[in-house]
Amino acid sequence: MILALYQPDIPQNTGALLRLGACLDVAVHIIEPAGFDVSDRTLRRSGLDYIRHARIVRHISFEAFDTWRITNTHRLILLTTAASIAHTDLTYQPGDILMLGRESAGVPDDVHAVADERVRVPMAEGRRSLNVVTAAAIVLGEGLRQTGGFADMPERV
Repeated sequence: MILALYQPDIPQNTGALLRLGACLDVAVHIIEPAGFDVSDRTLRRSGLDYIRHARIVRHISFEAFDTWRITNTHRLILLTTAASIAHTDLTYQPGDILMLGRESAGVPDDVHAVADERVRVPMAEGRRSLNVVTAAAIVLGEGLRQTGGFADMPERV
C-alpha cells in the first residue's frame, strides 16, 4: 500500500504521516505544490528521527503523479467525506494508493473524477471530518489488515 498526500498544507500533519509510513513500512508520495517548504530540512524537522526510515517520493504535479500511477497500474483510493462507501466495505489490493487531500480544501473535482474508488470513515452524526492523519491511520490499518501487510512485522505488546 502507498500513501499519497495531495498538496499538503500543514507540515506537522505531513511529518506525522511520514512517521506513520515509516512505522508501517509504507511509501509516502507528496504531490506538489505543497503549502509549505517540503525540503529535506523541513521534512526532517516535522518527521523527527523517523524521517530516515521514511520512503518519500515527490511528484511535481498531480499530472506527473497520475502518469506514474497509471504506468505502474496502481488503483487510486481517495479518502473523502463525500464518499458513499465506508472504508470497511472496500476490498483493498496490495498496490492501492490511499490519497489524502489538502487539509484546508480536500482535492479538486478533476482529482475526484480520476479516483478509482472513494471511501469515508464513518463518524457520529453532525461531525465534519477527522484529522487527515487519523483518517489515514484508520484506512491504512484496514487496507494492511486485508492485504496481509502486517504479516512481516514483529508483534509488539
